[in-house]
Amino acid sequence: QVRLVESGGGLVQAGGSLRLSCAASGRTFSSNVMGWFRQAPGKEREFVAGLRWSGGNTYYEDSVRGRFTISTDNAKNMVFLQMNSLKPEDTAVYYCAADVRHLFGLYRAPKEYDYWGQGTQVTVTS
Repeated sequence: QVRLVESGGGLVQAGGSLRLSCAASGRTFSSNVMGWFRQAPGKEREFVAGLRWSGGNTYYEDSVRGRFTISTDNAKNMVFLQMNSLKPEDTAVYYCAADVRHLFGLYRAPKEYDYWGQGTQVTVTS
């Protein structure tokens, strides 16, 4: 079992920055990939960024590449999402997720992830 708790969401003006945090506890060593997803009202949950613990390879959704950065603090079992140059279309509930099944690759579909946090709201005003 892996428990994930997000924090750091809030209200920010367009062009601003936020840093989301995800604290992992439990069987964290079983996680192969950590991902950030978001879900806006009336839309499906979508992949934002992901990172493989082994090797540290990172992946980003096209619309956030160059603006968002995923990183980890392995010693503290923390995953971060630094979000810069925020846009109103980035408004959504952001979720941290853990993939414990796949030893290789990085998957973007939510169904490939096994554990989820409760989400944190990010609102970007124009």
